[in-house]
Amino acid sequence: MSNSSSSPQLENQSSEPAAKEPLPGYVKLAMRNMVRKRGTSLQHFALTTIGLMAVLISLAYLTR
Repeated sequence: MSNSSSSPQLENQSSEPAAKEPLPGYVKLAMRNMVRKRGTSLQHFALTTIGLMAVLISLAYLTR
């Protein structure tokens, strides 16, 4: 019984060193690109917001 309870602890300990040196994630790379291309990101954000608002307003009008 002691072998089965110690094996999950060994698995957790073996995965910890890999977590100390993570590769840059998708979110981190995306944020870096947003900072570099500030104008383009703001333009896309504005277009997305306007498009979403247009869809929501038109659905509210049609389902009235």
